[in-house]
Amino acid sequence: MEYLTVKESGKKWGITARMVNYYCSAGRIPGAIKKGNLWLVPSNIEKPKDGRTKGGK
Repeated sequence: MEYLTVKESGKKWGITARMVNYYCSAGRIPGAIKKGNLWLVPSNIEKPKDGRTKGGK
């Protein structure tokens, strides 16, 4: 399985790296792995819905 960093995933999804980091720590990205202080996100995962809006809930 191929992994992307938080920064690469954020650029792919059009969101900030901080938001991707939040999704990983909240468990909203299945298959995300933490290596030291770095999150690795599977490259084939789609962006989770934003839970702050009506459409995301």
